[in-house]
Amino acid sequence: MTRRPRRHPLSTSAAVLAACGLAIILAGCSAPAASAPADDVDWDALSHDELVEMAEDEGEVTVYAFTSRIATIEESFEAEYPGIDVVASDISSSELITRLSTEHTAGSATADVAYVSDAPVVVTELLADGVLLPYLPSRVADALPDEHKEPLVANRLSTKVLMYNEEAHPDGPPVSNLWELTDPEWAGKVVLVDPNVRGDYLDLATEFSLRADEMADAYAEHFGEEIALEDGVADAGLQFMTNLYANDAVLVDDTDTVNAAVGATGQDAPPVGFTSYSDRRDNEDEGWALQVASGVAPSPGIVFPAYLGVTAGAENPAAARLLIDYMMGDDSETGGAGFEPFYVAGDYPTRTDIETPADALSLDELAAWQIDPEVSAERRSDVADFLLTIQ
Repeated sequence: MTRRPRRHPLSTSAAVLAACGLAIILAGCSAPAASAPADDVDWDALSHDELVEMAEDEGEVTVYAFTSRIATIEESFEAEYPGIDVVASDISSSELITRLSTEHTAGSATADVAYVSDAPVVVTELLADGVLLPYLPSRVADALPDEHKEPLVANRLSTKVLMYNEEAHPDGPPVSNLWELTDPEWAGKVVLVDPNVRGDYLDLATEFSLRADEMADAYAEHFGEEIALEDGVADAGLQFMTNLYANDAVLVDDTDTVNAAVGATGQDAPPVGFTSYSDRRDNEDEGWALQVASGVAPSPGIVFPAYLGVTAGAENPAAARLLIDYMMGDDSETGGAGFEPFYVAGDYPTRTDIETPADALSLDELAAWQIDPEVSAERRSDVADFLLTIQ
């Protein structure tokens, strides 16, 4: 009998106006000039000091971010610009995208900046529907490859890759081929967030499908024979997901659960799981022993952009652009305070003049697949529908 994955839920104003009007008539004073509408501002022509002055006049910036590390940015940005209050919300990319779309439709944008992954949805929905607008700080343009300048600027690449417990496996990853995870030895011992709950995991599953030829080659390498697809399974990548689910993969709702299950120290036979390489930064604080399974065939997972965009109709458009500029890092080799939370092994700076952290695998060494958001978007909904049929 095929086993299914286990799911673990884890009218004073009028008087003031009248008085002001009377004062203008009697004293010949003039009302203060209104700020230029955001659409009329040539943001690229502003000097940094001019942008700061406009942002300080606004006095606040609201950001929705897909990472808890936005709290560190909030603190350091306010230290750099004490006249500007940062209001930060840490929410998943899926919820972030839904909230942005809903607010845009209602004409009541709350956020000024979005820091978001889930690139296929960002490109095909948020940008296509005019929910987000691009802003590329001119001072960093020459240090960014073209693919990270548009459709929105990306300050780093993030990951969803296979991770293991290095305390239990000090000699390296316990598997060398993804298909090993479908063997009886790993039944009930592969943990991941449900791809139909989080977009970056759906991007991972979609990439397995898009890389079907590589997945088929890896199957043959592991099993010594060509892959035979089951009825209703379109490609080797989806067959991998079918076999993985049938091998009692453990689906959870958040990456913290994956990290704790895989990384907790003191385990004799811990599971493996798909999560973010950069979560190794929390090993010491959390008592984990997370490590990336580099060298696994055909790939340990995916890398994808973390986008920064200004919301259409942002209440604080200057402060929004100043925050984006800040999060792109300063001119030092590590990007300074604005990039410090992301200057960790497993996050990859998009700027070529910021060095990769010394203790990190290079992108070439990691050998994760870099997603193409538009290509992924074309396949994504079909993969999501398919996954529902095998749960």
